[in-house]
Amino acid sequence: MKLFSAAVFFIGVLDVLASPQKSLGTLYRWKQMEFVFPTPEDRDTGIQSGAYIPANVIPLGVERWKSRVFVSTPRWKKGIPASLSALPIEATEVSPLLTPYPSWDWHTADNCTGITSVFRMAIDHCGIMWVLDSGQVEAFETPRQICPPTLIAINLEKDTVVGRFQIPEQFVLQDSLITNIIVDSRDPQCKDLHVYISDVRRFGLIVFRVSDAAFWRFSHYTFYPDPVLSNYTLHGVNFQWTDGLFGMSLGNYHLGDRPLYYHSMSSSLEFVVLTSVIRDPSRVNDSVDEFKLLGESRGSTGQVSAAAVDRNGIMFFNLVSQDSIGCWDTRKQYKIENLGIVAKNNKTLIFPNDLRLDHEVPQVGWIISNRLPMYQFNLNNANEYNYRVMFLDPLVAIKDTICQY
Repeated sequence: MKLFSAAVFFIGVLDVLASPQKSLGTLYRWKQMEFVFPTPEDRDTGIQSGAYIPANVIPLGVERWKSRVFVSTPRWKKGIPASLSALPIEATEVSPLLTPYPSWDWHTADNCTGITSVFRMAIDHCGIMWVLDSGQVEAFETPRQICPPTLIAINLEKDTVVGRFQIPEQFVLQDSLITNIIVDSRDPQCKDLHVYISDVRRFGLIVFRVSDAAFWRFSHYTFYPDPVLSNYTLHGVNFQWTDGLFGMSLGNYHLGDRPLYYHSMSSSLEFVVLTSVIRDPSRVNDSVDEFKLLGESRGSTGQVSAAAVDRNGIMFFNLVSQDSIGCWDTRKQYKIENLGIVAKNNKTLIFPNDLRLDHEVPQVGWIISNRLPMYQFNLNNANEYNYRVMFLDPLVAIKDTICQY
């Protein structure tokens, strides 16, 4: 019955909102993003005071758990009243209002006791959503670090916060920008769980061990950007981002271990390290040779934001300079002839920013496309659809590509 319901859901969405790509569908899209305010008067007051500026709201991170999709809206500019929201998985309208999650109270709390500015989230298979709160606001205006970067653990069955873990000061460097997060669990109860966090501006990998709430940090030269690929031109917009370690994805288990694949945003190279290395804090200063180049370059427009590996060992990755989603079978060598394209669209996939694979059966991929460069420079057109939550079926996506197995 569960599978039948899922099939009905996807058929309904595809009929109404499908993109031209057979493997890729659009669940929701927005010209500008609106919230479900407690009352219409609260919305009006927010607009009048500048606490709510619809044009400044942008979706960044996406995750899915059962009947809901979660979307982050970081406070990169003024006027963003909530930074994490929930949406139903069954689309009944094209551009729904965002419902702040877990509640409005968490987004108005003072003294760093609530949610400040969420970049991305990762959900473990036990139903805990690990929320990465950067603590930084107005990054595209006058950046202010008003709260320390913090991991927030939310039980999705009960919609309650079950833990807050501040990243220790010694692991947050001057000008650090804590941007991405994935979880690595090895047991049915999620007791042996680690969280991997990227520092895109100070080129570090922070590891969190849940069992004793311990943090440690790795630094490595492979976490740096490529200066040549730090210059972008996308749909006529030229910009420079010196973004280092960003995308991370976990390979499948083999002989009691699994690889962590990773890359800098402003780079065309993929690297790999065994998680047995980074899960061991004693290796922080004794592991330089463990971080290895995976294979060939993706080329001059090979910058990738997020990536994820499905249950069958296929990596999907967002090619931000190509309006595309790529694929790679992790059982093959990492070289150009083994890298495929599963979706490409120069309208709906302008800057695919986040990509996650859920825990459902069958597994589904979730993508945020958000025209981030245009947003940064205030070039988005309020009369066009600028932001999308999209999905793909991994098995359909790889059909007739080099990634088909």
